[in-house]
Amino acid sequence: MDTFSGVATTGIYCRPGCGGRPLARNVTPYPLAAAAEAAGLRACFQCRPYRWPQAVSWTGPELVCRGVRLILDGALDGATEVELGSRLGVSPRHLRRLFAAHLGVTPDGLARSARAHFARRLLDDTDLSVLEISVAAGFGSVRQLNRACLEIFRGSPRELRARRRRDDRLLADGGLPVRLAYRGPLDWSATTSYLAARAIPGVESVSGDVYRRTIVVDGDPGVLELLPGADDHLLLVFHLPRWDELIHLVARARRIPGLDLDLDEPVEHLGEDPTIGPLLEARPGLRTPGTWDPFETGVRAIVGQQVTVTAASTIAGRIVRRHGPQVPGLSALGLTHAFPTPTALAEADLDGLGLPRGRQDAIRAFAASVAGDAIRLDGSVGLEGLVASIEAIDGLGSWTAQYVALRLGEPDAFPATDLGLRRALGRDDHRSLAELAERWRPWRALAATHLWTKDGAVERRSRAAEPAAA
Repeated sequence: MDTFSGVATTGIYCRPGCGGRPLARNVTPYPLAAAAEAAGLRACFQCRPYRWPQAVSWTGPELVCRGVRLILDGALDGATEVELGSRLGVSPRHLRRLFAAHLGVTPDGLARSARAHFARRLLDDTDLSVLEISVAAGFGSVRQLNRACLEIFRGSPRELRARRRRDDRLLADGGLPVRLAYRGPLDWSATTSYLAARAIPGVESVSGDVYRRTIVVDGDPGVLELLPGADDHLLLVFHLPRWDELIHLVARARRIPGLDLDLDEPVEHLGEDPTIGPLLEARPGLRTPGTWDPFETGVRAIVGQQVTVTAASTIAGRIVRRHGPQVPGLSALGLTHAFPTPTALAEADLDGLGLPRGRQDAIRAFAASVAGDAIRLDGSVGLEGLVASIEAIDGLGSWTAQYVALRLGEPDAFPATDLGLRRALGRDDHRSLAELAERWRPWRALAATHLWTKDGAVERRSRAAEPAAA
């Protein structure tokens, strides 16, 4: 995991690789940009660390990692550290103590830093007004945005915009474009292939290297698009009626291609493994696929039990057409509906859609449990707790629970009973597969992703080893 370097003599902090060369005795490492800011340092004008999102390693304390994720999802916007601690099952005092010890910043300090960084990126990349940016970044007013910019960046929003570089400003044919920066390689082709095969008709579509889907924000429908940008970022384009709380929509969109996964640690752990190591070498940018909506993915997983991927997509499309809200004007893109809410499916009529009675009951029970918070899909509970809550529903077993956890972003989720994984390793018994996977902890989700694409990876490596045609 990258750390930020704070330089005592200049009062600035930098990303790894910055061109500055301060004396080692004057440098202090910080795990987060927010921690450097809490120590009174400002962001370097040269390497601009605010242009990369803040994240923590999953090998750190789990509660801290989950707290960071909730904060970046907006848990402290309109809420308090008391409520955040309650969600995580600890007192606010203990939560603050953990954050101070491991991150060097309070939960509130991290939330404020994340909002300021996002606002700064919008000042660079867009022509949104300062008022629009304050709303999009989750500030309560322009005055709060002004204060945060002055304290963190030593300049007002208008002064900061005047400093933006010529190639920062993004243009798009309609919609609002945003850069999604990431570290390390990214196999976007593999991601779009995976998403295309499992796209829910009417809700998702993949055309070439562009992924599109419908979303609902505060009751209003919209569309997002993900497409290649440059070697260090994807482009995300939103089509929405307004930009309220855009910061959290961006955080959710980053999870679709798994951009928040720092590949350095899992590659170091898995790289020497005789089974997974060659696959990592063949596809160094392959990441565990995420999801915009874990509930949607859970329903899609239940539908997919004991049927083909194509059949599951067809049935999921029927559910959407019957129970999902219509989104007009997008049929040319293959988008017609938003996915139904948990409340809508908890009592839904699912007869005549190709689902056995038991699977219909499982979908309704799953939806009711999500709506009632018995199943938490926000990352606030650990892997074992999440799996247990899903398996408590009749008709849902280990495969469904582990698969949902994997798509939710749990790095150690592993659906050992998956037929594709067993075939990839030539194992008939899922128990022997589970035993083998023990050596891949705590990165079993990435190992599973590579095994699912094993044949393509091996073929790709073989082609790379062949001499070029004359």
